[in-house]
Amino acid sequence: MLASRRPATTVAPPDPYFAALRDKEFARLDEAGLAYLDYTGSALPAARQLRLHNELMATAVFGNPHADNEPSRRSTDVLDEGRSLLLAFLDADPDEYVVCFTANATAATKLVAESYPFAPNNACVLSSDNHNSVNGIREYARRAGATVRYVGLDDELRLAEADSVLEESGTARAPRLFAFPAQSNFSGVRHPLDLIDVAQHLGFDVLLDAAAFVPSAVLSLREYRPEFVTLSFYKLFGYPTGLGALVARRDALARLTRPWFAGGTVEYVSVQNDLHSLLPGTGGFEDGTPHFLGVAALPHGFALLADVGMSRLSAHVARITSALIHGLRHVTHRDGSPAVRFYGPTGSAGRGGAVAFNVIARDGRVVPYWVVDERARDMGVAFRGGCFCNPGAAETAFAFDPRTAARCLGEAGQAGFTIQRFADCMTRETDTAVGAVRASLGLANNDADVRRAIEVVASFV
Repeated sequence: MLASRRPATTVAPPDPYFAALRDKEFARLDEAGLAYLDYTGSALPAARQLRLHNELMATAVFGNPHADNEPSRRSTDVLDEGRSLLLAFLDADPDEYVVCFTANATAATKLVAESYPFAPNNACVLSSDNHNSVNGIREYARRAGATVRYVGLDDELRLAEADSVLEESGTARAPRLFAFPAQSNFSGVRHPLDLIDVAQHLGFDVLLDAAAFVPSAVLSLREYRPEFVTLSFYKLFGYPTGLGALVARRDALARLTRPWFAGGTVEYVSVQNDLHSLLPGTGGFEDGTPHFLGVAALPHGFALLADVGMSRLSAHVARITSALIHGLRHVTHRDGSPAVRFYGPTGSAGRGGAVAFNVIARDGRVVPYWVVDERARDMGVAFRGGCFCNPGAAETAFAFDPRTAARCLGEAGQAGFTIQRFADCMTRETDTAVGAVRASLGLANNDADVRRAIEVVASFV
């Protein structure tokens, strides 16, 4: 039974601005017959971003910023402008925050993890809902002897009892780090940013993963002042790839100790005297040559978001996400049983534009996500399937039994790990999902994309 056979949706009408924007900047989607619903995986660049950057590359000469010739000075100016634009976008005081360009959000997180003063008398607290790029921090913490703890999740995959875990881990007078995402890349849940203040009052430094949050929500680093923020620009506005940033408070960056040095990070190095001196501030953290040609594309991306307006974009994403959830909830089997199982909130409050779900067959069993993914591809719809590099949220969502999961991971690993071998083991005794389908929406999406997503699911009824 399709949503169209149910009472009319109460979702707000579309903003005509976005229809015009799609026709002008994202016409390639309709020309290809594609409904792109993987915005949490990557945003799509507008046509003008690509055109303007190509024009710049064809007319300007840029050199390595570590020299002092004219092309090199032009690259240095581009880097300075990129830092300023990012700080302005995040409403960050440039006297308080600095920007280190990195390869992506993962590299930005690793900069903190490898340089943080973990020791046997301190703690690392992570949310169970974290991308693996953040989960990896625990390896540096454990190697240094620090205690690692996790904040669990409730039935809606929201953080549960975070205050208690932080209080129990925040008694020692030693550096402590708390890392969590502003928005889950798995469920779209937006975790409370007030946790930043809570953790800091208990003596924690806070690393905020903003990669999934800032593409459609406003983050003010004057209102909330985490020590570290990580993001990738392709998540923000699609282009360029291979470029991210660590935005750090100056005082917090000064407390980090780099475990090595590289080209571009040093004032001097002596081989014969076995000496080196790191550059002060961000200079000591940007390994090698920054992606200066990529940074030259940032003004066009930020200009696009400024023209759209973040509040307008946020309202657009919220509206079409509500329409998607509403439509999926009303896809049912003949007996009235739901054909969709959601992971995360099904309301509009406290969530972003990512919706994780599985299709449920008439016998009540989960349709494997890869089957849905294949059907979607055949119908010209781009979903994403799996656990989205977020095992903590997945284990909670699918209610994995820890012993069974450990046994199946070992069994699958011995034979050469594949998701199919793991799934075969997990479903041997019970119908346990090992992955989900994720539809995530953004700037270029419209109601037609939502309808096509619902049609994919309805095709299994």
